[in-house]
Amino acid sequence: MRILSSLAALSLAACATAPDAVAQNSGSAAPAAPQAQKPPCTDPAFDDFDFWVGDWDVYQADGKLAGTNSIRKEEYGCLLVERWVNAGGITGQSYNFVDLATGKWRQVWVSAGATIDYAGGLDANGAMALEGTIGYGAGQAGNGAKFRGTWTPNADGTVTQHFQQFDDAKAEWTDWFVGTYKRRPTAQ
Repeated sequence: MRILSSLAALSLAACATAPDAVAQNSGSAAPAAPQAQKPPCTDPAFDDFDFWVGDWDVYQADGKLAGTNSIRKEEYGCLLVERWVNAGGITGQSYNFVDLATGKWRQVWVSAGATIDYAGGLDANGAMALEGTIGYGAGQAGNGAKFRGTWTPNADGTVTQHFQQFDDAKAEWTDWFVGTYKRRPTAQ
């Protein structure tokens, strides 16, 4: 009985403080129409990586097919979801988003063999440049390295993806993957 009366009191308190309830109970005019809210993630910064959205065939520098990739905008345009399948059938996924705490673009990649977490934004040439870390092998803490990726939109509609890993022994960045994204033909 005490629980029911407590719930009833909470319900009455909520109704009494709701703006519509106040207007109705006071006999005053109807409440003002709700303010139209700006849709989420409509700031231009959320479109910085849109050049990567689509369905792609990805080729290595030697012209061989490296795999296919599908990038979609989700969550009201707040998130780019990547779904990768390499030529051998191995998969991986990433979430790409503007980190609201830092204002930077961030990518978190997960596959069976590695995780990558890096952040950044558009560089002076309009390329998306991210830097962070890559980790290898489940359960092998400390088995990782500094990592960076750059996605460059090209005039012909392709995108060049360039990954580099930092080699501590040589104290230099070394190429990890360089590929060219070509849009897949759309079915008609």
